[in-house]
Amino acid sequence: MKIKVLIKTDGCIPMVFEQGDFIDLITAKDIELKAPYAKALRRKTKDGEITERYRDVQFEYTLIPLGICVEVPKGFESYIVPRSSTFKKYGLIQTNSIGIIDQSYCSDDDEWKMPVLATRKVTIPKGTRIAQFRVQLSQKATPWQKIKWMLSRKPELVYVSSLNNAKRGGFGSTDAKN
Repeated sequence: MKIKVLIKTDGCIPMVFEQGDFIDLITAKDIELKAPYAKALRRKTKDGEITERYRDVQFEYTLIPLGICVEVPKGFESYIVPRSSTFKKYGLIQTNSIGIIDQSYCSDDDEWKMPVLATRKVTIPKGTRIAQFRVQLSQKATPWQKIKWMLSRKPELVYVSSLNNAKRGGFGSTDAKN
């Protein structure tokens, strides 16, 4: 199975390892996130008495650019997940638990990103292996695409200078209303 990859940021080449089923993804820039912080807030009744105290905890959120745009074969979709060491090393949680990228998110402007929440102060240098992805059959795959999947060998990354596809609208644009 051939997967077309457009490198948007130098050095962000997905890493394929024989011993795993996923393909590693790399940060496209240095990332700095603040530690969560809390402040005391008060709620008052109409007569001005304090009836409740609670803490409002603020977490820093960002989209980590992964420096690539990808076109998977028709009938397939990609799943982006954190590497098993991402939380231990960096205290990051992927906010959508699993990132699903459908086949239509494949233009030269549809850069893959990983939405994260920081649980502590962290600095992540550009070029860090932070996430991983795999390609799976889509629920809309045709019987022919399913047969091709069963007969295919391991994924082959094909590096291209352009994906030549229409722009879908960027990160988080599925069914977005303009």
